[in-house]
Amino acid sequence: MHDGTADRSLLSDVLAQLAQTLDAEVAVSRLARLLVPTLADWCLVTLVDDDESRAPRRRLRDVGWWHHDPARHALVAEYAATRIASLASTSMLMRAVDEGEVVHVHSDAVAALDRVLLPGRARDIVGQLAPSSLTVAPLQVRGRTLGALSLFNDDGRPALSAAEVALVSEVAASAALALDNARLYRQQRDVASTFQRSLLTEPVEPDHLQVVVRYQPAAEAARVGGDWYDAFLQPDGATVLVIGDVVGHDIEAAALMAQLRSMLRAVAVVTRDGPAAVLRHLDAAIRTLQLPAMATVLVARVEQTSAEQGVGLTRLRWSSAGHPPPMVLEPDGSVRRLDALTGPLLGLDPDRERREHETVLTWGSTVLLYTDGLVERRTRSLRLGLDELRDALVRHAALDLDGLCDALLAELPGGPGEDDIALVAVRLHPQDRPRPVEAGPRRVPPGVPGPRELPGG
Repeated sequence: MHDGTADRSLLSDVLAQLAQTLDAEVAVSRLARLLVPTLADWCLVTLVDDDESRAPRRRLRDVGWWHHDPARHALVAEYAATRIASLASTSMLMRAVDEGEVVHVHSDAVAALDRVLLPGRARDIVGQLAPSSLTVAPLQVRGRTLGALSLFNDDGRPALSAAEVALVSEVAASAALALDNARLYRQQRDVASTFQRSLLTEPVEPDHLQVVVRYQPAAEAARVGGDWYDAFLQPDGATVLVIGDVVGHDIEAAALMAQLRSMLRAVAVVTRDGPAAVLRHLDAAIRTLQLPAMATVLVARVEQTSAEQGVGLTRLRWSSAGHPPPMVLEPDGSVRRLDALTGPLLGLDPDRERREHETVLTWGSTVLLYTDGLVERRTRSLRLGLDELRDALVRHAALDLDGLCDALLAELPGGPGEDDIALVAVRLHPQDRPRPVEAGPRRVPPGVPGPRELPGG
């Protein structure tokens, strides 16, 4: 018999362990270990499959198990792998799941199981494990049955008392609530992530510019955010690059990101303005429409006159609303950080003037725009993160553009990321020879000139 203090301690341990993961199978594995040997000699935890279209027997999966005797772990694991397919519809497990009630077998558990198991390996294992009693409690919450706990006691340990059965029911209810909260959280996160990814379209690649983009969501413990990238053409053929990060981490941030991205595209195409003017117009639109949005954004424009093309030069003009600085990987493998004064975040002070900056790029240069999840985390300052990004660019300078982006995402976030990451990388291939095969085909809308046809300025 457990006293009230022990009961509260067990409930606290169950909730604490389940709160540490959003993976149901990891959670129930931990749950099985918490219940053995506190309440039972061995235990199985069953989940109901989310796919309700399957046959009832296929809906159940044993995904967690434990035995107090290490020598019997393999035997219980084999039973977990075989019992669902062998159970009759009248079994204690099926009754608990279908009726939502605790099923308790006080004695002769082997005989009771033999009556509901088809002849075969599962029944043979029950004979070897030889439980004397069993209790099955449904994992039920909000009108849904998520699974069940099956607790077994061997000879030498009495069947669960009425108080212990009540405790098992309380543990099952707490575990079901934690599992269902995790399910709802995952669903919301997946909806937001899918919505966000649907907006991050493939970029246009004009002439000898190769554009590669990446989006990496945060780790499961974090929420989806409002990071985005973009690359599109203005009517004169200049390529516009955008990287942005809406403040906040939820589906509202993703929705605001969608609005800002679409508005920025429209402003840039209709006005044909440069980066600073585009940000000013976007800030004015945010104020006029009263959008509850704040975001860091960097807008850059890749442009080139015919004269510049003849000498192998391209210009990059950019304006930043509080965003981390672009990086330029030079053809010789060195790296420039384009440090310049940044303006306030979008949505913060629409009346502030926006500054524009310019640099010259040579053929073979690579420009990298990124969100702060790549360079900043709790254990690393932004300054150190920028230094590590520069070192990584130098280290991987010889990689093709896809390989370079993949290497940065693999190394810099330091394992599962604390924040979303968006990247847009542009490589300027020489224009006095055919476009490299690895750069892919040119994708430019009909009627839009390439950057080599830009007028001066």
